[in-house]
Amino acid sequence: MSVFKRISQVFQQKANAALDKVEDPTQALDLSYQKMLENLQQVRRSIADVVTSQKRLEAQKAQLSSQFEKLQGQARQALQQNQEDVARLALERAKGIQGQIEALQPQIDQLKTQSAALEDTGRKLQTKIETFRTQRETMKAQYTAAKASTEAVENLSGLSEHMTDVNLMLDRAQDKINKYQARSAALGELSDSGVLDSLTLGSGGSDDIERALSAGRSGQGIDLELEKMKAELGMGASAPQEALAAPANQAIESAPATPTNNIYIRIAGEEIYSVPMSIKPSLDALDDEMEKAINQMDEAAFSACATNLTHLITTIGKVVPPGQIVSSDLVVPSKDMSISEAKQLLEIE
Repeated sequence: MSVFKRISQVFQQKANAALDKVEDPTQALDLSYQKMLENLQQVRRSIADVVTSQKRLEAQKAQLSSQFEKLQGQARQALQQNQEDVARLALERAKGIQGQIEALQPQIDQLKTQSAALEDTGRKLQTKIETFRTQRETMKAQYTAAKASTEAVENLSGLSEHMTDVNLMLDRAQDKINKYQARSAALGELSDSGVLDSLTLGSGGSDDIERALSAGRSGQGIDLELEKMKAELGMGASAPQEALAAPANQAIESAPATPTNNIYIRIAGEEIYSVPMSIKPSLDALDDEMEKAINQMDEAAFSACATNLTHLITTIGKVVPPGQIVSSDLVVPSKDMSISEAKQLLEIE
C-alpha cells in the first residue's frame, strides 16, 4: 500500500471518528424523514407532469380526428359535385391525418401506464413514510431516555467529564489543604520549641543570648563536676576553661552568617538570585497563576507568568557570585520555557 493511500485512510478514520462523535441520531432521523417527504413530493410532481402530457396528446388526437371527419365530408361533397380531383385530394389529406392519429394512440397508452405506475409508487411511498414516522418517534424517545439514563449514571458514578473535572479539583483542593495543615502543624511545633523565635522582629537577639547563657551555665556545672572527679582519681587538673572555649568561639566567628530575611532562587538554566523574603506573597500569586495555566495547557498565560516571574526576580534580587556556593530554596521556569518542559522539570505526567 502506498504512503498516500495510507495517509488517506488515516484521514478517513479520523473523519469518521469525529463525525460519529458529533452525530445526533434524532437529527439524522428527522433528516431522513424530510428526505422521504421530498421524494414523495417529487413523485407527485412527476405524476402531474405525466398526466398533463397525456391530456395534451388526447387533445391533439381529438383535434386531428375532427379534421379527419371534416376531410371525409369534403371528399363526399366533391364526388356529389363530380369533382373527383378535389375528392381525391381531400382523401389523401385525411389519410395523412389518420396516420398521425394512429401514431398518437401508443404514446397516450404509454403515458397512462406511466401515470398508473407512478400513482402506485406514490401510494407505497406514502405508506412507508407513515410507518417510518411512527418508528422515528419511537426511536427518538428511546434515544433520549437512554442518553438521559447514561448521563445520570455517569454523574452518579463520577465517570462524566464534568464530574471528573470536579473530582480532580476536589483532589487538588484536598492536597493543598493537607499541605497547609501539615505546614501549620510543623510551624506550631517549631514555634513551641522556640526555634522560630529568632525570626521574631525585635526579640530575636535577646532570645539567642538567653539560650547561650543558659547553655553556658549548664556547661559550667558539668565542667565543675568533671574537675572534681578528676581530682578524686588523681588525674590532675584539666585544661583551662578558656582553652576549651576558644575553638568554639573560633568556629562561631568562621561560620558564614546566613541572612534569615533573604531566599535564594535559581532561574532554570540561569543564575541564582538572592531576593528579600518580602516578595514571597508575589511569588505565591504567580505560582498559583502558573499552576492554573499548566492545568489548562494555556501556553500564552504560562509564558506571561514566566516572564513576569523572571522580571520580578531579576529586578529585585541580586545575582549570587559564581564563587559563592549556596543552596537554592526555589527553582523557577525561565521565560522561554514551554509547558511541556516545565512539566518535565516538575516531574508532572
